[in-house]
Amino acid sequence: MQEINLRNYAYLGDAVWELFIRERTILQTNNAKKLHQITTNLVKTHSQFELLHFIEDKLTEDEQDLVKRARNLPIPVGRRNIQTEYRQATAFEALIGWWYLHDKSRYDKMMALIETQLRY
Repeated sequence: MQEINLRNYAYLGDAVWELFIRERTILQTNNAKKLHQITTNLVKTHSQFELLHFIEDKLTEDEQDLVKRARNLPIPVGRRNIQTEYRQATAFEALIGWWYLHDKSRYDKMMALIETQLRY
């Protein structure tokens, strides 16, 4: 398989993560405004930062390397006020994108673990 750059893994991971969350939040309410609020709280930078922290000690050496490299990607100027969290969230998204493309069973296992931490 062709090597994909980390930013593209993060781009894919962002979409996969949002779909994962939306699939779960639609079961929480029929109110569109509340649904949007629940979803945005779970896909925001701070939530991804916390979830990466939760799974870090469960990552393989290769996954830890991917996270480290993704954390070191250049940060857009507008995000510099929350640089640490933004870097962690980017790493979280890159990891999800990588799992999604390269290891569906690991993706399923880790997403099940992550889901135990979600508060709707």
